[in-house]
Amino acid sequence: MTKRILIPMCVLAATLSLAQEGAYCGDKGVWLQILGSGGADLTDQRSSASYLVWQDEHARVLIDTGSGSALRFDEAGADFADLDAVVFTRLQAYNTVDFPSLIEGSLKSGRERVLPVFGPAIPEGESTTDFISRLIGPDGAYGYLSRFLTVDSPAEYRINVRDVMAIGTRRWADFGTENVKLSAIPVHHGGLPALAWRVEIDGISLVFAGGFSNQKGTVASLAQNAHALVVHHAISESARGRIRDLYARPSDLGRIATAANARSLVLGHRTTRTLGMETIHMANIEEHYSGPYYFADELQCWGW
Repeated sequence: MTKRILIPMCVLAATLSLAQEGAYCGDKGVWLQILGSGGADLTDQRSSASYLVWQDEHARVLIDTGSGSALRFDEAGADFADLDAVVFTRLQAYNTVDFPSLIEGSLKSGRERVLPVFGPAIPEGESTTDFISRLIGPDGAYGYLSRFLTVDSPAEYRINVRDVMAIGTRRWADFGTENVKLSAIPVHHGGLPALAWRVEIDGISLVFAGGFSNQKGTVASLAQNAHALVVHHAISESARGRIRDLYARPSDLGRIATAANARSLVLGHRTTRTLGMETIHMANIEEHYSGPYYFADELQCWGW
């Protein structure tokens, strides 16, 4: 792991712990685990960006289910029955492709409560409810899984899919359980519906910004005082053209983390455009952000 810590270790140790070995996070506290640290590349030897938030030994929120995330979920020792929600930042293949595998694999998980699934939607356009229907609905690609969406589910639970509007700059905050509170805000990712998510558990706030170009300027407001702001490190500082309409540059990520007063910055979704460029990009980030930041790797954990 490549990391830069700009505050005393004695201070950091009181607020954040790093699991050094294996896939196990820890017995107590809130933990952020990297299920996938890559993008859509076939040559990076990484799973696509996916994250898991733990409360003590219980996996509570799964953010995105890209390629490889089902395997990493198993390797992490997570129990599907513990999940309070699954959320999508976008509906592209590398954000969602393992969702059917996770659902099929959950048949004997022992889950007995509804599984809420949230994702972006735009009026008269793409929506998560339509997407899931096309994926595992009765006429979907994996239609044999459609009963998971009904009271006639083959398991002891069913899936409840809900759309979150990904237009404008209004913050959504319409879900909470005794364990977790979720909120989301639209972000700009080309012309695609996209959301950033804030997960709050036991006084700890983690923000998953997904891929965004910050044209909406919404991420800093959602991430105010977050214990960790998780972003996509997908392009270099010199990137030009359409890719700049999809992702923020390293310097922009540093500016946003500072504007949010984020306590730490986690750089995920590491692509072949940025792998090997860490030293250069560290300088771009440090010019604008003086807090601790980390380049994510598979199955890493951070805890509070």
